[in-house]
Amino acid sequence: MVLEVKELSKQYSKVLAANKVSFSIEEGEIFALIGPNGAGKTTTIRMISTLIKPTGGDAIVAGFSAVNEPARVRENITYLPDEAGAYKNMTGNDYLNFMAGIFTTDLDKAREYVKRAQEICGLGERLEDKIGSYSRGMIRKLLLARAVMTRPKLAILDEPTSGLDVINAIEIRKLIKRLASEEKMSFLLSSHNMLEIEFVSDKVGIISKGKLHVVGKPCELKAKYGCDNLEEVFEKVVNSDEVSDIA
Repeated sequence: MVLEVKELSKQYSKVLAANKVSFSIEEGEIFALIGPNGAGKTTTIRMISTLIKPTGGDAIVAGFSAVNEPARVRENITYLPDEAGAYKNMTGNDYLNFMAGIFTTDLDKAREYVKRAQEICGLGERLEDKIGSYSRGMIRKLLLARAVMTRPKLAILDEPTSGLDVINAIEIRKLIKRLASEEKMSFLLSSHNMLEIEFVSDKVGIISKGKLHVVGKPCELKAKYGCDNLEEVFEKVVNSDEVSDIA
């Protein structure tokens, strides 16, 4: 088990942003957490990422507690938020070398990280150009490569293809699936793109008003709710008070 979320809760004054959220992610599994704006997705992700402390429950990442061992959790995860950016005055290679130096002081390991990121992003000679000249798709590929260069146990990606054109979005999705399949990297995704979620995810959790209402494989959820696609499932779950769990 790479991630086990146990009744994770967060209370902000009078607002219960996350209410006893529980789910798990296996090695090499892609799990998507979806919900409307303000549903509790970002709060849950930030608690798992150790960016904010829960008021109840815990998240166990690679055997370490996000509450009691946050530094050890951070050694095993990477978190790429939707609003992440890169230094525009750096070249792509300069940026990768800079980030590798943050991850490790071992020069050989840093070079290994950079080489891996160069291969993953597929930007080739453009890595010698300044990031300010990159398209949004190129920047997102660079950021994703940076995020997974250290081979984390769990990669947490918030809106991984937001704002990308169809071709770039497909390439990012295929990369995520390849890393999960070939390298057994686990992913926790958040996205509003139901087509993307249905294509890339092994399991989906739908959260609304701080509660995780249902968890299951996309095919199971479509069968359970008698829907043709995940978008219809999402609408039914969010507009109902039903709380269930598919093993």
